[in-house]
Amino acid sequence: MLMATARQQQQQQHGNSPPSGSGSEHKKKEIYRYTAPWQLYGMNWSVRPDRRFRIAVGSFIEDYSNKVQIVQLDEEQGKFCVKAMIDHPYPTTKIQWIPDQTGSLPDLLATSGDYLRIWRVTDNEARQECLLNNNKSSEYCAPLTSFDWNETDTKILGTSSIDTTCTIWELQTGQVIGRVQGNVKTQLIAHDKEVHDIAFTRAGGGRNLFASVGSDGSVRMFDLRSLEHSTILYEDPQQLPLLRLSWNKQDHNYLATFAMEKAEVIILDVRVPSQPVARLGNHRAPINGITWAPHSSCHVCTAADDHQALIWDIQQMPRPIDVPILAYSADGEINQVQWPVGQPDWIAICYKNNLEILRV
Repeated sequence: MLMATARQQQQQQHGNSPPSGSGSEHKKKEIYRYTAPWQLYGMNWSVRPDRRFRIAVGSFIEDYSNKVQIVQLDEEQGKFCVKAMIDHPYPTTKIQWIPDQTGSLPDLLATSGDYLRIWRVTDNEARQECLLNNNKSSEYCAPLTSFDWNETDTKILGTSSIDTTCTIWELQTGQVIGRVQGNVKTQLIAHDKEVHDIAFTRAGGGRNLFASVGSDGSVRMFDLRSLEHSTILYEDPQQLPLLRLSWNKQDHNYLATFAMEKAEVIILDVRVPSQPVARLGNHRAPINGITWAPHSSCHVCTAADDHQALIWDIQQMPRPIDVPILAYSADGEINQVQWPVGQPDWIAICYKNNLEILRV
């Protein structure tokens, strides 16, 4: 197990990286690193069972021209190999593979930035299938902050935008040429200010319910069957922008979120709105990412500017949770963290221009 216990972590000097390339063969198998030519931000781990250790990463270059790389771990050689490269306008705000755990659907990858783009991936290339734009009347677009791909109905994706809206898209595969196209299923004004994230929940059948967070400091829940109403699950007391949200993958009553420039993650229970059931506050700098364990209802990983990725056990809620059970220090501010559904023994993080996968 690569991650140290919280007690061991507190005894280490802040910011030290663990042994990686040197040492015993055992240690090599605990961590693998890919160093990209540019700073990384977007990142997502493929869930297809026939594509183990395949991850898409996106550059963060303050320019129009950006990149997305698809890399895969060569388990024999113990290193990542680049499988495909995509030219991408602007940095990706999110990357996500189609949530196809059977491997029976087209091998698709979605990215958000100026628009939502769908890419078809083959062994050595990725080509754009469609660009989804619901504002064709204007030459300008409202940048997308995030999106989510519905796990229950993979034809459905939802995007969030700085223009206060969420848009639900329905993908359609043309039978003749096999091309993927998308149509707007619905668009709604979700918040009073910018919307920063959107996420479907598996509750209620998994198809119709989703939540969003925004600059107005609220978490709101929507039902595709009755969009004239929404439920406010939480409002930040200081009305600070909420940046991300993540649903518990095993117990659909719980979700996690965090506010801008805050070093604390809030756990919410939809059955008891407005009042957090737990606060995870061991980070020493602003939070950047949260991801729930795919195989456990009581474990969540958080990552922050303090170089730390922390795993928490929340089963003692509502009693206070003071310290994480595992911790890892990277060599830089961690801006992305993923706990993959298909390989739950691993966690992926991004910092600077590095992707690291850590055995947990």
